[in-house]
Amino acid sequence: MLEAHHLGKSYRLGDNEVTALADVSLTFPRGSITTIVGRSGCGKTTLLRLLAGLEQPSSGELRRSEGGPQRIGVVFQEARLMPWLDVAGNVAFGLRRRLPPEAIAERSRAALDMVGLSAFAEAMPGQLSGGMAQRVAIARALVMEPDLLLLDEPFAALDAFTRRAMQNELIAIWQRKRPTIVFVTHDVEEAVLLGEHVLELERGRVVGHEPVALPFPRDPTTAEVNDHRRRILAKLTAPSPASAPLPEAAANAIAT
Repeated sequence: MLEAHHLGKSYRLGDNEVTALADVSLTFPRGSITTIVGRSGCGKTTLLRLLAGLEQPSSGELRRSEGGPQRIGVVFQEARLMPWLDVAGNVAFGLRRRLPPEAIAERSRAALDMVGLSAFAEAMPGQLSGGMAQRVAIARALVMEPDLLLLDEPFAALDAFTRRAMQNELIAIWQRKRPTIVFVTHDVEEAVLLGEHVLELERGRVVGHEPVALPFPRDPTTAEVNDHRRRILAKLTAPSPASAPLPEAAANAIAT
């Protein structure tokens, strides 16, 4: 289990101090998939970077319980593939000097199988579509066999058809491997389609928690999905200030 306790993050911007996150306390149960939704600039990416260990909090702490995530995979909005390496080389890059060549090749093939790109192992990044490049980025994260998979709006730049296919692919991978997933998005529908729990961020604070107990895969045209979507939008567009922390009952519900 991964827990955030009163996390805060501030930055210096000239003579001013900007608060990106304020007093965020959350629990991510092992093997769960949680989506985080909010407007641009609400603190979603900052929270993800703290969870990944790419930045250190200004206040509060992260705790990993015994048996909690040790290996972390991160997928960004851009695939960030190395253009001088082919697909297999990009996927295997993090395993260099960690495993024998035979083991690296076997795990790389398995990761490419999971994202449906085995036939493109020798392709160069410039030969891939945007959706294929993102699948390579996901394979690169999965090949490390992460306990915790963090995704920062990885499908934002894709067309609607590719995006839907990638959402279904991610759920299929999660169901097979069961890593703990935290998925950041600004798209409320995507948050509902992918999340067992949807957390709403506003002005650096968690202002709501929407449990989504619908079976996967989810159909965006169903009344149940649209009901969840309407409730989340209502909270995110409410005129009241986002100054209160997430109620304790809602925070605790994430762990049950």
